[in-house]
Amino acid sequence: MMSYEAYMSQVIQPMRDELTRVGFTELKTAEEVEKAFSEMKGTALVVVNSVCGCAAGLARPAVAYSINHEKKPDHLYTVFAGQDKEATAKAREYFEGYPPSSPSFALMKDGKIMTMIERHQIENNDLPTIAKLLTDAYDKYCG
Repeated sequence: MMSYEAYMSQVIQPMRDELTRVGFTELKTAEEVEKAFSEMKGTALVVVNSVCGCAAGLARPAVAYSINHEKKPDHLYTVFAGQDKEATAKAREYFEGYPPSSPSFALMKDGKIMTMIERHQIENNDLPTIAKLLTDAYDKYCG
């Protein structure tokens, strides 16, 4: 019989793959987050991934679409809320002024938060609107 952890890993893997397939690097430990964020040069989009329906139907497709924009972040990272708990908690330490939210998108520059697109902005919008929120942020903060 399969363990709960093994089962969840199988269920979650396609949700992880949806982002890694388009170029995101998964940060699964607090140490990986600390290293990536403390050494960050330039801009980075950090996706706080989630198992919820708005992550599947809106957040991941919108972010995948958005990275085809002319201006885009130098780095693409993702942490998985509820799965990689320590990594997510460490990432959220950098999102100063924003409450925990998943799914969400943090746009950072040189390791500092520039802007955040939170769950309420994702679940109450359609895919083109969410992608535009992202590309507007890229236009503003990315070279």
